[in-house]
Amino acid sequence: MPKITDFVEDAGAPGIIAGIGAVLLAPVLIPVVAGIGKPFAKSIIKGGIVAYEKSKGAFAELGETWEDIVAEAKAELAENRETPLFEAAATPVDSTSDNGA
Repeated sequence: MPKITDFVEDAGAPGIIAGIGAVLLAPVLIPVVAGIGKPFAKSIIKGGIVAYEKSKGAFAELGETWEDIVAEAKAELAENRETPLFEAAATPVDSTSDNGA
């Protein structure tokens, strides 16, 4: 497990200075970033809500279309079950024929 001393040795003087500067500037930078970030985050959330509302209608329509297709397929299958694969002959077939026997 790395120790803090390992981090300080690896970061060197520029890393330590940057870390101290970040700690000192954090109270000033956080409100500025929050002031910019909050409207940006709100606009992203509003866009997501609008997209969700529009997609609800599209998915409802897609669901209805899917149900129609399934109903049509079931109706076709039922129709195919009722129709025989071949029709019975209208005239009886004579199984005895005169083949000269």
